Amino acid sequence: MKKRIVFLTIALSAALLSGCGEKENAQKPESLVETTAPSSDTEQPDSEQTNAELPDGVYTAEFKTDSSMFHVNEACDGKGTLTVKDEKMTIHISLTSKNIVNLYPGLAEDAAKEGAELLLPTEDTVTYSDGMTEKVYGFDVPVPVLEEEFDLALIGTKEKWYDHKVSVSNPTLSEDEAKGSASLEDGTYSMDITFDGGSGKAKILSPVTVTVVEGKAMAKVQWSSPNYDYMIVDEEKYLQTNTEGNSTFEIPVSKFDEPIEVIGDTVAMSKPHEVEYTITFDSKSASPLKK
Repeated sequence: MKKRIVFLTIALSAALLSGCGEKENAQKPESLVETTAPSSDTEQPDSEQTNAELPDGVYTAEFKTDSSMFHVNEACDGKGTLTVKDEKMTIHISLTSKNIVNLYPGLAEDAAKEGAELLLPTEDTVTYSDGMTEKVYGFDVPVPVLEEEFDLALIGTKEKWYDHKVSVSNPTLSEDEAKGSASLEDGTYSMDITFDGGSGKAKILSPVTVTVVEGKAMAKVQWSSPNYDYMIVDEEKYLQTNTEGNSTFEIPVSKFDEPIEVIGDTVAMSKPHEVEYTITFDSKSASPLKK
């Protein structure tokens, strides 16, 4: 009987790869072990992640284990890349070699059962302090809770499962994320923007209102035209918030002082037409608005 193997992946930006190990596409290692499940009627524990304790974003976090033989690569300084999306947390860790073949979010006895959903490795490239590089295995590990231990089993080239306790703690926003909304304290601001794209007949008026809540920024933007019915930002569609006057939208601000690509759908032509634009939010111009 063969085990069913899945690879947990996060639809992420390049920020996920900017940690100590650069992650390549998952590959099935030649040494991948297929074990025979012991007969048991006991149901496997539910390893589904709990709701995230952090706002969506990409963080650097400490990854600790109970073993000197199982730990993050020294090039990573004991840390991994923690991604929070849709109330789920996953940490990508780069290990010290390719000797650990699979991980399992739970106990070893459950990992060996028929149909257990194992974590498949990625091939990561780590760079050491002397400039040398090495290809090692990495894993995307579901994180059910922060600052507390949870079970994570592993199997190596010796084809035996081992139980371990691990923990994820001290998350901090990644450098790329910190350039964004987290660089402003919670509050409401007036902010200048630079707007480019389209034919130049319509534009988003400057300044705009930016509201930051728990480190996440949303901008209220108004067009110089009433003919826009939706905008697309980071592949998400945002509908017009008003029914009269120039088209107004509330859209996320993923970063400041760098162009953000957006799409505006205009109905001013014979048929609706999506037009590409860029908006740059000038954080230096941010002025707090009185409540």
